[in-house]
Amino acid sequence: QVQVVESGGGLVQPGGSLRLSCVVSGSIFSIYTMGWYRQAPGKQRELVAKITSDERINYIESVKGRFTISRDNAKNTVYLQMNSLKPEDTAVYLCNAKWYTTDSWGQGTQVTVSS
Repeated sequence: QVQVVESGGGLVQPGGSLRLSCVVSGSIFSIYTMGWYRQAPGKQRELVAKITSDERINYIESVKGRFTISRDNAKNTVYLQMNSLKPEDTAVYLCNAKWYTTDSWGQGTQVTVSS
């Protein structure tokens, strides 16, 4: 059974940085497309960034140039480096591991951007 565990969230001032980590266990990490999603109160969940098994990367427009997704297959970990954070980035950030019919989610980590 695939397990997905996020960490690294917290409270940060506008303009600050955070790095989120997501560790996957129970399967072969390198085959997965990994995605970072976020969900703010009263809003739909949205895909922030994803990285495929061959490291093709996509970002939503609002985070381009500020966020960087990367993966370390040796550590079964995907990262989301978030710089120049804005209040509108406040949300629960969730990690997703997807491979064909396997679609596994973590519990999420809260990111709050506020002065």
